[in-house]
Amino acid sequence: MTDLIATATGAALVFAATNLDDVVVLTVLFVAARGTGRPRPGHIVAGQYLGIGALVAAAAVAAAGLLVVPDPWTGLLGLLPVALGVRALLARSDDDGPPVVVGGLLGVAGVTIANGADNIAVYVPVFRSLAPADALVWLVVFAALVGLWCAVAAGLGGHPAVVRWVGRVGHWLVPAVFIVIGAFILVTSGVLARLGDALG
Repeated sequence: MTDLIATATGAALVFAATNLDDVVVLTVLFVAARGTGRPRPGHIVAGQYLGIGALVAAAAVAAAGLLVVPDPWTGLLGLLPVALGVRALLARSDDDGPPVVVGGLLGVAGVTIANGADNIAVYVPVFRSLAPADALVWLVVFAALVGLWCAVAAGLGGHPAVVRWVGRVGHWLVPAVFIVIGAFILVTSGVLARLGDALG
């Protein structure tokens, strides 16, 4: 029982450390869903599960030696949230509501994957060291925490103060969040330095 608790605790800590920024993205999406109807809340939750599932699957395959992760080229995925943010800024309307940055399930999944691409570098060595039973515990904990993340973000996205605040500044805040997240991915992944070396 002690080993099970320790394994679950380790999984929870790794998930929290690598996905804390997802709460911000999810909250922004839930506020947008409340104001514009897009993306739908169900698409946000399903997209988050799909995105995290894809990241975990890629890490598991890499841990098994069946895939070589082209680090830091995965950092190029940071271009996705940047592009979405810029598009939302250019297409924003004159109303006060947050713009639609992501419109559906696949968009949410894509942003989740882009935002978590660097997680694979953390997950791969961990998954290599896990016994099958422990890996199952990790999957269950990750699945539960995705649900918790979505519940927290939905709660924040439905809080009157948050909704009012985003309603006032959402026309630029929502795209800015996506642009900052994308830029952070590009800078911290090392892909810009790699591109510089390749072009230099």
